[in-house]
Amino acid sequence: MLRQKVSFYLDDLATPIGKSINIAIAVLVLASAASFVAQTYELSDVVRQRLTLLDNILLDIFVAEYFLRLWCAEQKFKHLISLYAIIDLLAILPFFLGAIDVAFIRLLRWFRILRLIRLVESRSLFVNKTEDIAILFRILFTLFAIVFVFSGLVYQIEHPSNPKFHNFLDAFYFSIFTMTTVGYSDVMPKSDAGKLTTVLMVLTGIALIPVQLGELFKRLIKSANQSDRPNDKIKDVVCSSCGWSLHDADAQFCKMCGTKI
Repeated sequence: MLRQKVSFYLDDLATPIGKSINIAIAVLVLASAASFVAQTYELSDVVRQRLTLLDNILLDIFVAEYFLRLWCAEQKFKHLISLYAIIDLLAILPFFLGAIDVAFIRLLRWFRILRLIRLVESRSLFVNKTEDIAILFRILFTLFAIVFVFSGLVYQIEHPSNPKFHNFLDAFYFSIFTMTTVGYSDVMPKSDAGKLTTVLMVLTGIALIPVQLGELFKRLIKSANQSDRPNDKIKDVVCSSCGWSLHDADAQFCKMCGTKI
């Protein structure tokens, strides 16, 4: 009973308790992302220590959430190989690998922003919004997530040896102009890993963004066509001959008996 209740609230966005829990998790994810970005700038030792402490606390919370979701899952193996569980695992791997001094561990923390996919994909979040607005929001989040993750990866890879990537803003600037194919050459990766990451970033943008934009445009065109069309049915015009009332909005004759209406 307890397991079912916890599982329900972890995925629920309709009830006040479930919505509060998921919004709180989203706020923690955003706080973690803001901490990562802030640490790319020159800060005092005291501020940097506090941000590191905050990151460690958030990491502990995410680890606890991961195992709580695993405990609630009825089919644990299926849960472990699901997209959301893999994203959650990427976000908490530094907790288990923190004792190993390898560079790729610092790369994994940038994937934490992807944990918001679970919230963005929920239809309950847009209960008072049109479907077109929901799709537009998901497209904007997808674009933001791609740019954020790859900016973090490029910064982490290039910063130690490339002075052009002084902070996160430099990497963000590079990612935006690369994905839009403008390609200003004043900021460029030098390492092979940075170049491969840039190629992967472009391919990811090409694969994901046009598909979602196409879906949005298709729905916008459909909505425009529906708004231009008259109402399919009217009920306030009753045929004097047969009594039929469901006529087309532009009908001049009854569709059942042919009497002029």
